[in-house]
Amino acid sequence: MESQTKQCQNCTKDFIIEPDDFAFYEKMKVPAPTWCPECRQRRRYAWRNERILYRRNCDLCGKSTVTIYSSNKPYKVYCPSCWWGDKWSASDFGVDFDFSKPFFEQFQQLQLKIPRIALLTKNSVNSEYTNHSDGNKNCYRCYSVFDSENLLYSTNVWKKGKDCCDCYHLDDGTELLYECIDCFRCYKCQFCIQVRDSTDCLYCYDCRNCQNCYMSYNLRNKQYYILNQQYSKEEYFKKIAEYKLETHEGRISACKEFLNIMRTKALHKFAQVEKSERVSGDTIFNSKNSYYVFNADRTEDSKYTVSCPDVKDTMDSYHYGFKTELVYESHALIRAYNVMFSHLSYDDSHVMYCDGCHNSENLFGCVGVIKGSYMIFNKQYSKEDYEILKEKIISHMKGTKEFGEFFPVQLSPFGYNETQGQVYMPMTKDEVLLKGWKWEDLVPGTFGKETIKPEDVPNSIDDISDSILKEALKCTNCAKNYNIVQPELQFYKREKIPIPRLCPECRYEQRNALRPPRKLWHRNCMKNSCTNEFETPYAPDRPEIVYCESCYQQEVA
Repeated sequence: MESQTKQCQNCTKDFIIEPDDFAFYEKMKVPAPTWCPECRQRRRYAWRNERILYRRNCDLCGKSTVTIYSSNKPYKVYCPSCWWGDKWSASDFGVDFDFSKPFFEQFQQLQLKIPRIALLTKNSVNSEYTNHSDGNKNCYRCYSVFDSENLLYSTNVWKKGKDCCDCYHLDDGTELLYECIDCFRCYKCQFCIQVRDSTDCLYCYDCRNCQNCYMSYNLRNKQYYILNQQYSKEEYFKKIAEYKLETHEGRISACKEFLNIMRTKALHKFAQVEKSERVSGDTIFNSKNSYYVFNADRTEDSKYTVSCPDVKDTMDSYHYGFKTELVYESHALIRAYNVMFSHLSYDDSHVMYCDGCHNSENLFGCVGVIKGSYMIFNKQYSKEDYEILKEKIISHMKGTKEFGEFFPVQLSPFGYNETQGQVYMPMTKDEVLLKGWKWEDLVPGTFGKETIKPEDVPNSIDDISDSILKEALKCTNCAKNYNIVQPELQFYKREKIPIPRLCPECRYEQRNALRPPRKLWHRNCMKNSCTNEFETPYAPDRPEIVYCESCYQQEVA
């Protein structure tokens, strides 16, 4: 089959469906999509409220709980203990499918009946303020973190992170990191980006196997370097002390210098791709035959996917993985097999059009089912009756032009501004409402209640006392009030870090802005006389020096 050009039914732009795409659709027995890849991604983003947290009472036990659902949402919300408990059953809400009505209309009615889990946190200790997370201990305000301990304000920590604060995308054992991005197997590093196997590095970019390096870039196997220049051990520590990094002023100056160096002097490989073949995208490791993928590790035969560790034969999915195979148009899956058009469901197989279902198999159009099988709209059937009815419903959905599409944004439990859509594809309130999507006006935030002005916070961490724990601070960017918690203060004092003047959300946005976007541009290598071309997440108008693979290796390796 040849490539086909289609017009997106959402944005009206043309997009191309390749022969390999058609082969995948045939394997999954689904029609080709009617939305372009970018609009499909926006639709999935609109279902992920990762980090906007509220407090409300559990609708079963009555206790106050942290949740991603504001009090004005039209759902019952159970705290994690009650939701996973045995005092209720999703099968009690089972209904017959009505062939006189569209599928999504009926599915929305089922959604409104089934209790939703306040936060998806499993197998964790003292980690009440974590979401999309599993196997953690003593973690606070962390999202998509796994098997980690003592983390603060961090996101996408996938394996054995410990004692880290304000980090994004750590993997494979990291400890005592602060404001680090895309760093693996590092210890005691701060403000580092794409640094590996390194110790005691500060404000470094793309360094490997380095120790005690400061404000440096593209280094390999170096020690005691400042601005890519060698120093003796004694000279190094004397020079570092002059920067006064224990003070807020010293840190502001260091950040400005680092960003300037990273954007104007450091060499940037066209994309962060390693130990992979036949791939395109960014931040890709140990993968093959995967295209337009981002934040991928051990990813095989996949396309249009984001945050996908250990997946195979998947397409159009977001934040999923860990031994997952045959997945299409889904979000927030773990250990899934043959799952399509589903949301927030762990440990499932042969599941389609489901929301918040776990440890189940052979489900169609279910919500909140735990350990279920052969169920449609939460109602139990025999295997034979299940297969017959499922095919009838699919035929009905094809007639209503619903089959083959992810859940409409209108069915999302969240306002668009509560979701990752607003982070990666922001829209104004008017733009959102014009599409018929939801907007949440009650997003949490306190303003004007600060008890100490930003300029009155002591400049040096050495001058900070425990009294700061009782203060309400004011973010210098958005003016929102925020506070410092005890483990956070202990971390700052131990690592000689001044009190941040930005609130946690502005710090998160600042980290995101330091990573290339999840888009690709066709460009030429910037090294003189090189004619190589590539797909890169660095847009042509960006200031970074971007090299092809071979030129980068010649200069850096």
